[in-house]
Amino acid sequence: MSKSIKIVFFGTPEFATGVLDALHKSQHEIAAVVTAPDKPAGRGRKINESDVKKYAVAHGLPVLQPKNLKAEDFLEELASFKADVQVIVAFRMLPEAVWKMPSLGTFNLHASLLPQYRGAAPINWAIINQEKVTGVTTFFIDDKIDTGAIISNQETLISPLENVETLYDRLMKMGAELSLETVNSIATGTVSTTVQKDHTDLKEAPKLDSKNTLIDFTKSAVAVDALIRGLYPYPVAKASLYNKEQMVVKIHKSKVVEKQHKMTPGSFVIENGEMFVACGTNMIEIEELQLPNKKRLKIKDLLNGYTFVPDARFDVA
Repeated sequence: MSKSIKIVFFGTPEFATGVLDALHKSQHEIAAVVTAPDKPAGRGRKINESDVKKYAVAHGLPVLQPKNLKAEDFLEELASFKADVQVIVAFRMLPEAVWKMPSLGTFNLHASLLPQYRGAAPINWAIINQEKVTGVTTFFIDDKIDTGAIISNQETLISPLENVETLYDRLMKMGAELSLETVNSIATGTVSTTVQKDHTDLKEAPKLDSKNTLIDFTKSAVAVDALIRGLYPYPVAKASLYNKEQMVVKIHKSKVVEKQHKMTPGSFVIENGEMFVACGTNMIEIEELQLPNKKRLKIKDLLNGYTFVPDARFDVA
């Protein structure tokens, strides 16, 4: 068993709770947890607490929720915990005054094999870009985003029909194991690092928005299906549909149909309760679709109460 050290943990989403749980159950001490401020959400504007806060409160861990990471009162409170190391998982960029605070450094867990897929959505983009391998990386933080010296990484294969839900769960478990290994190596003074080398073919993982989650049916069926899987179950791929009027629908699930056609990309046919959409190459079958302000439905169920006009079509992005 390695030497026990004191940790301050920074994180917000469910992905971070796997790491926090592994560290909390180890011989190390979680001195405090830093997470995002509570936000009102939904129609009732109910206050929404982060997954990390819920875990921390349930396990009696001190919680800090600063709005301003440079505020003097926050910096003073953070320093009072006298952490040996800070662990960051899916949190916003830290000011230098924060990441330089602990004596043994501050490291981040990132859900990609750095330097590839620096940015906010590495799991999504690995699937969207049809990668065959991804993984998790721990690295010491510096003054740029995801560029610090690499401590360690671990790889996993991406299966051909993988979606974010399954890959997310696997990487969360791997990330928890790797983070604990990293803390142990820091505690025993055996940690070593490798400087990240930039290449000309680096792929980024930008934040997902209304533009890059919109399906372009001029792309191949394989690429369209990869986008849908890479955005499932959140935030879900969108498509612009014309059916008497223009609307944006969500497409939850699909599969590639290797069928050559002479149709315009975005046009579709419905046969035996199934919907086939023409892509730049081949077609996709849409299996689950969600109309605006409606619940998601299997296409067969949707067709029981919804009609598509003869010139209905999906627009290309």
